[in-house]
Amino acid sequence: MTSDKATALLRLHSDTELLTVVNVWDAITAQVVTDLDGTRALATASHSIAASRGYEDGENIPVDEMIAEVGLIARSTHLPVSADLEGGYGDAAETVRKAIGVGIVGANIEDQLKPVTEAAAQVEAVMAAAAAEGVPDFVLNARTDAFVRGADDPLAEAVTRGKAFLDAGAPVVFVPGKLDEDQIRTLVDAYGPQRLTTIAVPGSVPLSRQQELGVARVSYGPWSQRVALTALAELVESVHADGGLPEGTRPLN
Repeated sequence: MTSDKATALLRLHSDTELLTVVNVWDAITAQVVTDLDGTRALATASHSIAASRGYEDGENIPVDEMIAEVGLIARSTHLPVSADLEGGYGDAAETVRKAIGVGIVGANIEDQLKPVTEAAAQVEAVMAAAAAEGVPDFVLNARTDAFVRGADDPLAEAVTRGKAFLDAGAPVVFVPGKLDEDQIRTLVDAYGPQRLTTIAVPGSVPLSRQQELGVARVSYGPWSQRVALTALAELVESVHADGGLPEGTRPLN
């Protein structure tokens, strides 16, 4: 049941073992990641889904197309799925309600640096909508754009906003950006252990150290698609140079 998957996903975030999610963007990537040992949950990447359908990132994909795709992903796995729903497409609570209807049990929702009271009210509305749909353990990964949108003091802004989102009912707070160890420590101290989620980027703090610091989850956003597209580009370059398929290419199930 959807509510049971939400509870399981919430438990994975509160566990002291770091939850890692390599983001997917369609049914086949969901199946591949699901079948690999160590995968405990899936997360979608909005940028990757939009790109695969010919849209620029930033809520340019129609919300119904996004909901249809994350629903297909949820149907392609037995694991709990969290969906990246950008800023909520104009009505975050309604968008989450639709996502729950297709089997989604968690979501990233951006604050887009709206006034903190407005952003916190959005968090509260999302959690109320999830409870009304029978999923009180919905894992809202309340995202603050303090670093990626260049707030004047991004760390202080992330602390203030994250604490407001937790007070409004979000179980975890997502702070994307290239965070150093001291910044991660400050955020964990402010939120509490297993309440911060981060994104992996080149040069990120190692996963083992983030676990030691009390981070709940690390995701990979669009980077997983970039890795896949790099492999595709390298195959094309090899073919053009009279080469062939790389050794170790895996068959699809």
